[in-house]
Amino acid sequence: MRTYHLVLLTGFGIFSLISLFYLIRVVKEGRRSDPSQPEGRVLPAVVYALTASMSPLRKETAYLHVPTYTAGLLFHVGTFLGFGWLAIHLFQLRIGPFLTTGSAFLLMVSAVCGLSILIKRIVTPEMRILSNPDDYASNLLVTGFQALSALTLLRSDLIPVLFIYGGVLFLYIPASKLRHTIYFFTSRIHLGIFYGRRGIWPPGARR
Repeated sequence: MRTYHLVLLTGFGIFSLISLFYLIRVVKEGRRSDPSQPEGRVLPAVVYALTASMSPLRKETAYLHVPTYTAGLLFHVGTFLGFGWLAIHLFQLRIGPFLTTGSAFLLMVSAVCGLSILIKRIVTPEMRILSNPDDYASNLLVTGFQALSALTLLRSDLIPVLFIYGGVLFLYIPASKLRHTIYFFTSRIHLGIFYGRRGIWPPGARR
């Protein structure tokens, strides 16, 4: 095993342990008893919370800013795609040229989306005043990860560099706003349980 493998696996291991700690703490806090009487079904509400509730048709912050919403969506897709390719490179799986080239294109598009979101944060006064250094650092780190992932698909000699970069990224996630990768799912599930129990989600649940 090479040094760059150890960097990646060490970063991922520390990230996993800290993420597990956060997850256990959040789940424990969310298990408080609810005195309300059940009015609806929880499972459909949880599914709705993780899917349709985030649609531009249901989310005000989305339908008022559709281009930014779309860029953000692609940016997140690119991040997960990059993590997927990290695993593919690590286990040396064989992937056809069509998927490889397509992934490289999508990763470049997502990196451009990340850069556009960063520029908007810088030039928009309302966003700039609410931003802190971590907002910029997190965006730059993830955007760089996506761009490097795309280049690695075109030049395999960059894989060691990607592994080291990925290890650093995994170490940075728990200490930054990027830890919302954990809180996103737990918060959406909690919302689904809360509103599903009251028969509010999904819309028309009581009809």
